[in-house]
Amino acid sequence: MNVTTNISDEIKQLVIARLEVLPEDTGISVGSEGEFSKDELIERVQQGDDIGQKIVEVEMNYLQGLKYLTSEFINE
Repeated sequence: MNVTTNISDEIKQLVIARLEVLPEDTGISVGSEGEFSKDELIERVQQGDDIGQKIVEVEMNYLQGLKYLTSEFINE
């Protein structure tokens, strides 16, 4: 997925909803950018900065992969 600086509000809300269910003490490392708390990641996605865009890209790739695997499993 090619994420641009113009991420739709629906996609942001989907990613934020997925982040909100993480345990409070969860930290996620984003390459050389460092480790971010759940709340920091939610804020970054809302802002749409580089880190937020990367989180959206990762989450959307995960969901698309899950959709593919699910459809492959159902069609067997």
